[in-house]
Amino acid sequence: MRAEIVTGSGDAAALAAQLRSLIPDGGSVARAVAEIVADVSAGGDASVMRYTRMHDTHGAEPLALRVSADELAAARAELDAGVAAGIELANENVGRVARAAIREDLAVDFGDHSVSVREAPVKRAAVYVPGGRAPYPSTVVMGVATAHAAGVDRVAVCSPPGPDGDINPVILGACVLTGADEVYRMGGAQAIAALAHGTESVTPVDVIVGPGNLYVQEAKRQLSGRVGIDSFAGPSDLLAITDGDYPLEPLALDLLAQAEHGSGTAVIGVSTNSAFLEELMRRLAHDLPDTEAICRLVLVPSLDYALALAEAFAPEHLELLGPLAEQLAPRVTRSGCVFVGTGTAFGDYIAGSNHTLPTSGAARFASSLGPQHFRRVFTEVRIEDAGTLARAAAPVARAEGFEFHARSMEVRIRDNQGT
Repeated sequence: MRAEIVTGSGDAAALAAQLRSLIPDGGSVARAVAEIVADVSAGGDASVMRYTRMHDTHGAEPLALRVSADELAAARAELDAGVAAGIELANENVGRVARAAIREDLAVDFGDHSVSVREAPVKRAAVYVPGGRAPYPSTVVMGVATAHAAGVDRVAVCSPPGPDGDINPVILGACVLTGADEVYRMGGAQAIAALAHGTESVTPVDVIVGPGNLYVQEAKRQLSGRVGIDSFAGPSDLLAITDGDYPLEPLALDLLAQAEHGSGTAVIGVSTNSAFLEELMRRLAHDLPDTEAICRLVLVPSLDYALALAEAFAPEHLELLGPLAEQLAPRVTRSGCVFVGTGTAFGDYIAGSNHTLPTSGAARFASSLGPQHFRRVFTEVRIEDAGTLARAAAPVARAEGFEFHARSMEVRIRDNQGT
């Protein structure tokens, strides 16, 4: 795929929709996933292992579903020192940012009664780590560190094994360094089904998070009534706005870095400077075709138009590069993560922000993976004097046809009056 320059004019939202339409629809796998979910629910370990042979090990006999403590220790011992140090720093940074997002309990006092807003973590959570193109120890960090920061008691990790029947050792090492409590060799829709329903070897969880292919995402969707999920992740995207007063090479590398995610990924460069975009297109020409990503460079009449385009597109990643572009940051409301004067790759690995972000324009309403995905918000009600509330609410209850609702409140008026 080569870069193309388009001119932005007219309605920014229409242009954003046009850019979104370039990203291919993954198609429907609902029926196939429903069959897998039902099979795993009924067949347990045997069904998971059968799908593992079919889709992951290419017919070879898989290893045990659960990775043993000795196997994890061996993977940690073999982990490159530089990789281990990077994972440890990322784990610390992601955990610190996640802890900062946890809200304290809050009590609202009305005088004669109070309502407290409280939070509590789920007991068990699981992090899905994709396989296939490459190992993703960074995804282990993003999920496990955030779950631990949220206070989850036990955190499981699952990832599809390769043809040798095992998970990549870098992922296993990351599981040790982040303190994952359980690790399972399984992937695809069958892994999501096993985590939701439980099997002989897999303890069911309350929440499942993490990216994955279309089958994984559809399984999460179908099972979202049984377990909590983070989001439905689609192809990755990056929109970068520059005022032209920014070095070309870092921007080019940012676009190429995101394009490494492959087919379906969209990378969009936006500038008011046509000469800059022409030069950027020439720079991308050598490396971009190998990535199979979609790339468009958009010439816009102003940075205000660029911001309107970004808000309508609601990118997973938004970069603001250059002194004038960086001034747009306080006005951004629709992006998974905003990178001001720097590159997305830092967020993918080490900055402390989470790289599990809303895709497909879902940044209009969805948030990045955070402790809120592992914590429940609930309220606690205490009423000292029910008179005022009961007299106000009883007529409403009767208007709805619920006589006993009304009487259950009114009886407490008598209690409070000592009658």
